[in-house]
Amino acid sequence: MEDLKQKMTLDSLQDELNGAFLYEVLAQAEKDERLAEVYQRMATVEHKHAEKWTAKLLAEGISIPKFKPNWRTRTLSWAARRFGVNAVLPTITSMEQKDSRKYANTPDAAEMSADELSHSRLLKQVTKSMPGGLEGGFLARLEGRHRASGGNALRAAVLGANDGLVSNLSLVMGVAGAEFQNSTILITGLAGLLAGAFSMALGEWLSVQSSRELYQHQIAIEEAEIASAPEEEAEELALIYEARGMSKEESQKLAKKIFEDPSQALETLSREELNIDPAELGGSAWEAAITSFFLFAIGAIIPVIAFTFLSGMPAVIGSLLISAVGLFIIGTGITLFTGRSILFSGSRQVIFGLLAAVITFGIGRLIGVNIGG
Repeated sequence: MEDLKQKMTLDSLQDELNGAFLYEVLAQAEKDERLAEVYQRMATVEHKHAEKWTAKLLAEGISIPKFKPNWRTRTLSWAARRFGVNAVLPTITSMEQKDSRKYANTPDAAEMSADELSHSRLLKQVTKSMPGGLEGGFLARLEGRHRASGGNALRAAVLGANDGLVSNLSLVMGVAGAEFQNSTILITGLAGLLAGAFSMALGEWLSVQSSRELYQHQIAIEEAEIASAPEEEAEELALIYEARGMSKEESQKLAKKIFEDPSQALETLSREELNIDPAELGGSAWEAAITSFFLFAIGAIIPVIAFTFLSGMPAVIGSLLISAVGLFIIGTGITLFTGRSILFSGSRQVIFGLLAAVITFGIGRLIGVNIGG
């Protein structure tokens, strides 16, 4: 029992150090100084938690292992530096929500439990936790950034590659089961790759472009309403801020200040009322299409590789083995969002992916036998 408590304390220490490391990276990667300050303050709190766990361990005569960020922290840190904070913020917010009550039943950890709950709320709406309030421009940018990142580029990357791998693996195995020549299987796999990638790209382009056009129409309506009834729109904005915890006087004062500049008023209302970032409008349709094309293609090429240098059953087995490795890696990526263990998520992904391949191989074999007489 004592060993279990010590292990839990060590795990808590590692969690806090990983959190501090990640928030420090966000503070460094964040271009907005005000947001960077928020992340740095959160890192400081995590360090204070770590110091408490360290003191407890030392008091019990337990040596403190050298800290090394875990793979999830390293991956998110790399993505934040490479793609910006927006790319990882939804994942980190989800992690904080999951961990917000991890100390709820831990003795002598009431203060840390309150801090974790505060972090969860802070990432959802940072302005509520900052003393003195923030000016309207920053408030709008903050809320807009948080909402704009909901698509989660990391999630899209993982799932896009997974779609390509599983769909093309099933296609290739179905054709291989029918005992077609190796060249036929290879051509089919490449055709499936291109067809799926173009389909994904077109679908993504249409989705994003349609959203952009809808957003532009909504913003145009909002602009007309501001021009025709600025007092009513200012009151509506004040009510939004009041609903978020600001006093009536502060809300009206902030809304009045924002409406001194019509362009700022339009930008703020677009973010706060419509949940639209006017600068991005949901992102670039072409960027989304090209990204989807390559993500799908990366996954779809994996089952085809073995058929370029093998044939017959060795090629089938080789394709399954290479695909199993790819599926496990994708499962590992999924743990960024689920928090499950690498072994569990990776193994589950391999089992389901290979099961689909085996089923289509069997169906292909059945069809091939019937066609062949």
